[in-house]
Parts: sequence; C-alpha cells; structure tokens
Amino acid sequence: MARNIEIKARIRSVEALNPLVEAIAAEGAVEIVQDDTFFHCENGRLKLRVFASGDGELIFYRRANQSGPKESFYVRTPTASPDTLRETLTLAYGQAGRVRKHRTLYLAGRTRVHLDRVEGLGDFLELEVVLEEHEGAEAGVREAHALMARLGVQESQLVQAAYVDLF
Repeated sequence: MARNIEIKARIRSVEALNPLVEAIAAEGAVEIVQDDTFFHCENGRLKLRVFASGDGELIFYRRANQSGPKESFYVRTPTASPDTLRETLTLAYGQAGRVRKHRTLYLAGRTRVHLDRVEGLGDFLELEVVLEEHEGAEAGVREAHALMARLGVQESQLVQAAYVDLF
C-alpha cells in the first residue's frame, strides 16, 4: 500500500493562503471538483471519489484520528463507472456520508498541497507528504512541520478527523 503523512488544518480562507502556497509550489494550480461518498467499513475508510469529468476512483485508507501529522496507508482504484459502483457499494455496505468540495492542488516537492473549500464546512489546507516504500514516517513528519511553519499554520488550526466526521 502507498503511504503518506497528512495534516489537515482549518484556514481563514483559500484566497488568503493561496499566495503563500503558490510561493512554495513547483507545480499547480490544478482545480478539481470532488464528490466523495463514504461507505461503512470496519477496517478503515472506504470512499468513492467522483470527478467533474464523470470518472472516479475507489479509495481505501487507514489513518489515526489525531490532530498532528499522521501516517496514512491507502489504495486507489480508478473506475469509469462511479455511479454504478456507488449504487453497488451502497447496497452492500450502506453510505456513511458524503463530502463535496472544490480542491486546488499544488505540488511542493513530494508534497501534495490541497486548498479545499468544503461544502457546508468551510476552507481547509491539507498536506500529504508522499513517503517512499521503505522510508520511515519521521522524515515525512519533519517535512509536514516545516511546510506548516512556512505557511503560518498553527497547531491550534489542526483538525484530527476526516471531513465526513465534521458534519
């Protein structure tokens, strides 16, 4: 399974943080509209992400609910039939929630920087430091902390739960 170190923080606004992110990013901005449906899953989280193009991906992941940088294990499977897959998974497992958001994606080295405007919740920053296969989590945690400092993100802004849990 792929791994990364993640943080999520509540921010004042996407517009306010955007210039700071642009200053550190090597690539971006990519605008992405996402509609995530979560399904009941005892071993982690299972969500179906549908993009504006009509394509989607099924994502299984496991990570602790803690406010600081945390390790996440994930598997992504593309699908060209997300609506049918949503119906199948809903019948099999039941829906646990739905999150709709507009995401602006940047790349800063190996870190995916997301500026998210989440429908019904507000604006957030997510950092995902992608780890190498045998790399220890500590290096990713250090990178996440360094990026938080460069972006002016305080510990008090960190959110421990997934968006779906904040509703």
